[in-house]
Amino acid sequence: MVGSRMKLELSRVLQGSSRLGVLKGLGRTGQHSLEIPGCLLYTHFGTVPHLTQDTLHTLSNLPSVTQVTLSNIAEHHEVMEEFKDGFAKFSGLHDTALYCSLHDPATQCPTGYTTNKTVSVWGSGGRIELTVDKFMALQKAVKPDWYQSMADGETWQNNTSRKRVRKSVDRTLAHLDECLLVHQKSQELEGVEVFGVVEGGDILEERLRSARETAKRPVAGFCLDGLQTGAIDQNLRTQLITAVTKELPEDKPRLLQGVGRPDEVLACVEAGVDLFESFFPFQVTERGCALVFSFDISPDPERAVLELDEERNTVGEKQQNGDLNLDDQTQMTSFEINLNDKRYHDDFRPLVEGCGCYCCKNHQRAYLHHLLVTNELLAGVLLMIHNTAHYHGFFGALRNAMATDKLDLLKRRVLRERKVLDG
Repeated sequence: MVGSRMKLELSRVLQGSSRLGVLKGLGRTGQHSLEIPGCLLYTHFGTVPHLTQDTLHTLSNLPSVTQVTLSNIAEHHEVMEEFKDGFAKFSGLHDTALYCSLHDPATQCPTGYTTNKTVSVWGSGGRIELTVDKFMALQKAVKPDWYQSMADGETWQNNTSRKRVRKSVDRTLAHLDECLLVHQKSQELEGVEVFGVVEGGDILEERLRSARETAKRPVAGFCLDGLQTGAIDQNLRTQLITAVTKELPEDKPRLLQGVGRPDEVLACVEAGVDLFESFFPFQVTERGCALVFSFDISPDPERAVLELDEERNTVGEKQQNGDLNLDDQTQMTSFEINLNDKRYHDDFRPLVEGCGCYCCKNHQRAYLHHLLVTNELLAGVLLMIHNTAHYHGFFGALRNAMATDKLDLLKRRVLRERKVLDG
């Protein structure tokens, strides 16, 4: 890992924690960069769900880093080794850096299958047990530009004992040391970066120990694990992240796993997180829902009045969808509307007024409702186009707000809808 090509250039640090900048030197030749705060492009086996590559690239401002997961790839290990040229070429990915994580952030993994020497991932064929040797053999076959080190992340459940959390930190550090040893001797992984994983459950001392020890290793960045939606109270998550990021070097990126809801993203950015996984639009699409929350902080008064009317209508719609459990990743959130609902059968508005995506420019809510109730595959395609565009637009607005001292205004705009719903 000597002479890491990945370089984080910060342009602003707000209130001591929120960081604005660019992560440069991504990819084997260092040609890619990623603005922070930002998110990765979520995929299933290299493909954004519901979208072909051609359809995907009708969207602008896509992230330059594609996320793949070993839970999808592990069962194809022999094929990847036989192919020899790496996963990006195998799956037809072009002009993108490749990041390989352990688990799929949109899918909750069963617990109780970790040992001192192994972790398990879950593919379509069931459980696959990985030793460090097998994990690293997979990385050599995948040939990512950066990957998450092997980790014991099974401490996110509320009843996890302090002893089990301590063991998780110890195992994860031992896995990291073994991975680094193999990595540094491997020609196939020359120029590839490793992210160390910070564990520690909800116990502050263990989180800090994990962060300090991981920071001593020659890693290019850090994955914050075990803090996903539904696993931990949001206020406690923010406190832990704030404490952990103070122990991490300022010149290396922090990637938070398993958090994607807009309100949680804002809180975690303020706590010092740089990168997120963009699985949230996929989850929304699978529910037959569309993201409609507003993040426009432009001073145009005429547009503000139009948006206020739109927001009133949307909040009423969202309230009628019933009680929402905001800590359950499978449940609808206050940032979306459910197009399955029969009220949309004669709603001829676009999903979001002024949205420039293909779906909003060409189709109405009524058409999406029709596609969903008739189980047409096009429903998922159009919803995924819109939800992906809307979500990445939110991150663009977040960076713009930080650059122009309007972060508080953006927070009020995004959080207002949830407050109205909860009130």
